[in-house]
Amino acid sequence: MVDGFHTRSLHAGQTPDEATGARAPPIHQTTSYVFEDADRAADLYALDADGDVYSRISNPTTRTLEQRLAALEGGTAAVATASGMAALDTATSVLAAAGDNVVASADMYGGTATYLSRMATRRGVDVRVVDTLDYDAYADAIDDDTAYVHVETVANPSLKTPDFERLAAVAHEGHAPLVVDNTFATPYLCRPIEHGADVVWESTTKWIHGSGTTVGGVLVDGGTFPWDRADYDELSGENPAFDVDFVERYGDTAFANVARQRGLRTLGNQQSAFDAWQTIQGLETLPLRMARHCSNARGVAAFLRDHEDVAWVSYPGFGDHPTHDNATRYLGVNDGDGSDSTVATGTDVDGYGGIVTFGVAAGYEAAKRTCEATDLASFLANIGDAKTLIIHPASTTHAQLSEEEQRAAGLSPEMLRLSVGIEEPGDIIADLDRAIRTATRRVSAGEPSADAGDRNGGET
Repeated sequence: MVDGFHTRSLHAGQTPDEATGARAPPIHQTTSYVFEDADRAADLYALDADGDVYSRISNPTTRTLEQRLAALEGGTAAVATASGMAALDTATSVLAAAGDNVVASADMYGGTATYLSRMATRRGVDVRVVDTLDYDAYADAIDDDTAYVHVETVANPSLKTPDFERLAAVAHEGHAPLVVDNTFATPYLCRPIEHGADVVWESTTKWIHGSGTTVGGVLVDGGTFPWDRADYDELSGENPAFDVDFVERYGDTAFANVARQRGLRTLGNQQSAFDAWQTIQGLETLPLRMARHCSNARGVAAFLRDHEDVAWVSYPGFGDHPTHDNATRYLGVNDGDGSDSTVATGTDVDGYGGIVTFGVAAGYEAAKRTCEATDLASFLANIGDAKTLIIHPASTTHAQLSEEEQRAAGLSPEMLRLSVGIEEPGDIIADLDRAIRTATRRVSAGEPSADAGDRNGGET
């Protein structure tokens, strides 16, 4: 019954409540769960039995979300976290120890770059950043101490898509797992596990929820990496905190169980029951919204490409994008029957995502003022909302990086990142046209900027 993507987004992981018959998933707003007896309690704490103990570790409502996302991503199990960054922190905490390293693509979200270079390094984990498309560089950077290789499905904000199968082969040759941030694509457009990824993480705050109200994240276990053949003491052998070999005990869900028992349980990175319930509501309409996001983004990108005050446009659906071929190969609209309808097969909806980046011809100041001049598009630090959002990365989301680091991550001073919403495309275009022209005119006339500040939040 649950083979098609549209069906899974509505039904996977949940049936009507047995006690009440309620069709919608209930919210289990509780901290803890009554034990049947002392022996059962001891077994649960020793991991000799499965069950709910404390909602920092697991919760029935959150489990519904986890099972649904695992089904959509094609994984064996999932762990919902408080945010996307909590998912990354959990994965790093259980895979990397002091003296290890992470090999990461240069084109990445500023928060990820800051976490790896400013936080992981404080824990003794080295970060080796390589060109996103230089597969020989990945191979050269990987060594016996590499905890994992990290890349994004569609990089934020350069929109580059790597060759996942080639990169997975390189990582596995070096006995390292491939960890993929799938936030920009969502499982509707790409399931990296099908192409060799071992762990997928996402910020569910974005398109998966889609309404800009609820922060969350998820880790999905691909279930195929041989953790017992490499030096992962959290997963294979006697665990540092439990007298348990997670690979022996849990098999193809070993990583997810370690993330839960050693990440959520110890670090408190869990997602709350209410936030999980909210995210489930958004997930039910993910396929419908993503199709509209993609369609609108194509129209907006085409308009911007012909705009006299726009210097350049980056959109993976254009043939001149540096990774157009990879995007066409790995991204595609899921038509609901369990198969992918990629752009190459002539689907009516482009599967290149809902993000467009572009450069304002008048430069840095005009780009900032464009954000101030929009009316329909909201100037804020988020993406994947049903509403159109705009931001100037150089002065906000990536401001903690040097200009050299910013350019290495694929952004320039005049760049604007546009998260295209599901409004009428003509309304989005009219709003952008007016804002770009207004900002360009004011900069050309030397008018002072509104006192909006740099809005340096370093987020999203």
